[in-house]
Amino acid sequence: MRLPLLSLLALGALFAPSHAAAPATLFAQPDKELISDALTAASKAAEWKAAKGKWDRAEDGTHVEQIPADNHGAASRITTQFQNCVVAVEFRLDGANSISLSINTLKEHMARVTISPTALRIQRDDNDHDGPDKAVLFLAQAEKFEPGTWHSIVLEMLGDTMVATIDGKISGFGSSDLFKLEKANPGLTCGGKSATFRNFSIWSVKAEPKADWKATSAKIAEAMKVAPQPPAPGAAAAAKGKATGKAKAKAAK
Repeated sequence: MRLPLLSLLALGALFAPSHAAAPATLFAQPDKELISDALTAASKAAEWKAAKGKWDRAEDGTHVEQIPADNHGAASRITTQFQNCVVAVEFRLDGANSISLSINTLKEHMARVTISPTALRIQRDDNDHDGPDKAVLFLAQAEKFEPGTWHSIVLEMLGDTMVATIDGKISGFGSSDLFKLEKANPGLTCGGKSATFRNFSIWSVKAEPKADWKATSAKIAEAMKVAPQPPAPGAAAAAKGKATGKAKAKAAK
C-alpha cells in the first residue's frame, strides 16, 4: 500500500528527534537536551515521583497544591543524575504561598530558587540538616508575582557557580564547592494552594562558561547590591497587628 506524500511527511515529522530551542543563558553554554517535559496532559511525562501534595496534568500545565494533612509542601522530583546543567521551567502562582525549583546532591539538598507572591530567593541549600552546614542566601529581592501570570526560571550550574534568572530580567549568582558534586533529583515544590508548572527541561552544558561571563557577572553583582529587600519574615504580620491595634485604640476613644 502506498501512502500519499503528505502522510509520509507527517509521519516523518512525528518521529523526528526534538530540536527544542535551548533556554537563554548568561553563564553556561547549553549543549544537549537531557530531559524535556511540557507538563501538560497531552505531553509525554518524564519520570516524576510525587512525594507530597496533589499533582494533576492538565491542558495548560501541571496543577499543584499542598495537602494540609501532609504537613509539608507539595514536592515532586525526577530520579536522575547529571553534572553541569541548565534547568528551566515556567510557573504560575494561582494562590500558592510559594513555589521552588531545586537541585540535590546524591543524598542531600544543594541549590534552590524560591518564589513567593512578593519576593524571590536564590540560595545554596543546607546540605546536612542537623549538622554544622548552613544555607547561604545569594539573593533575596522584593518582586511582585501576580496570580494568574506566567513567569520563568532558568538555573545554570557549572563548576562551583550557580546563576539563576527569573523572567529574563532578574539574576543572582553565587559559588560553593558543593556545586562541584554530581547533581540529582531536580524537583518542584508548592506551598499552599495552588500553582501551575509547564515547560520543564534540563540541558547539559559545555565545559567553559560564556566568553562574556566576567563582564556579565560584574553587572549582576552590582544589581544584587542594590536589589530591593523583601520584608523580614513575620514583618507583614507584625505590621498588620500593629495597624489593627491602632484602629481598635482609636475606636475606643
